[in-house]
Amino acid sequence: MSLSLLPDATSLGAVTLRVADLSRSIAWYTEVLGARVLSQHDAHHAVAATATLGAHGDDTPLLQLVERPGARPAPSRGRLGLYHVAWLLPDRAALGRFLAHVAQRGERVGSADHLVSEALYLQDPDNLGVEVYRDRPRAEWTVEQGRVAMASLPLDARGLLRDAAGAPYTGLPAGTRIGHVHLHVGDLTESTRFYRDVLGLSVTQDGYPGAVFLSAGGYHHHLGTNEWAGPGAVPATEDDAALLQWTVEVPHAEALDALRARARAAGVAVAAVAGEGGDALMLADPWGTHVTAHAARR
Repeated sequence: MSLSLLPDATSLGAVTLRVADLSRSIAWYTEVLGARVLSQHDAHHAVAATATLGAHGDDTPLLQLVERPGARPAPSRGRLGLYHVAWLLPDRAALGRFLAHVAQRGERVGSADHLVSEALYLQDPDNLGVEVYRDRPRAEWTVEQGRVAMASLPLDARGLLRDAAGAPYTGLPAGTRIGHVHLHVGDLTESTRFYRDVLGLSVTQDGYPGAVFLSAGGYHHHLGTNEWAGPGAVPATEDDAALLQWTVEVPHAEALDALRARARAAGVAVAAVAGEGGDALMLADPWGTHVTAHAARR
């Protein structure tokens, strides 16, 4: 096993967002996105109100919301941190049903065909970016010299709706997961050094204007980084709606040991924290975005 890379079986786990109004966010993520509330806890003493959400027919946590009343919404540009959280649906028909659903609601939706995937884009009530997408089969991807061809082309919305076959959208289906996270960073060279050399992802595309994409196991990307926030952009503060952390799930504890060794060699602080079913490690990138890695249950 290489100590320089995360294992091929690495995937993403839940993300945690700070939001201004928990009830408002729950309503949006359940009614618009179609998530299901798995648990909810009111604020008490110094502990914030929280909710954990997932897909229907699946108890896997995908999103945790942490309330900070009055938190400022994310600006459209100019702040480092989250660009979007991307929810991966299991098939094209599900994406078509979701498209019909948001169209019927009159939601503002962006769209793109990325060659490897088809995607829809929305903003949550705190103006945090949300992508909902489906992957094309890997056999249809173009990979040359370790780089996956990606683009932003017009989406075939009619084809998506045709595949939906008029079936109603009944929420995020079982099998939905967090496919990738995309971040605004202050410097692509520095972010690549952290996410490739310390976290252990591989660069899959670095020819896209102002962006670098990285993954484990040859996936098109588990992480996107970009400089699109512009010069002078600063990270979110504790008073801002923001991404608090995202999660990498590795298949075994040895991968955590290797990550700890890479962090130590790079002089990056790493903290041991409680994870899903065992030990986990938390690191912060150069702009304060936290990523937690934990090993899958045996």
